[in-house]
Amino acid sequence: QEQLVESGGGSVQPGGSLRLSCAASGIAFRFYAMAWYRQVPGKQRELVALITSGGRTTYVDSVKGRFTISRDNAENTGYLQMNNLKSEDTAVYYCNAADGSKGYWGQGTQVTVSS
Repeated sequence: QEQLVESGGGSVQPGGSLRLSCAASGIAFRFYAMAWYRQVPGKQRELVALITSGGRTTYVDSVKGRFTISRDNAENTGYLQMNNLKSEDTAVYYCNAADGSKGYWGQGTQVTVSS
C-alpha cells in the first residue's frame, strides 16, 4: 500500500527551526519527484519546495535562503529543513510524491510559529 507519513511539525518561536520528514512506503521513491506544500484555512494549498528524482530543487520565493529540501533515497525519506521561521510560515505542511502519472499525499503536519 502506497503511503507517505509526515513528522516533525510542532510549535516554535519566530527565528526558530524545525525539520520535517516524509517517510514513503509502497512506492519506488527514488523515481519520484518529492514536494512540500502548505495550506492555511481559507487559502489554496501552496507549493513550498520541490526536489526532482535527480536532485534538482526549486523553492517559492518566500522561503528561499531559509528552507532546504532534501531526500535520502536509501531511506525512502524526504526532508524539509526550516530555519529562521516566521509567523507567516504557520500552516499545515503536506508532502507529495509524483512521477508524472501518479501522485500521493501525506496526511499533513501542523507547523505553528508564534511568540
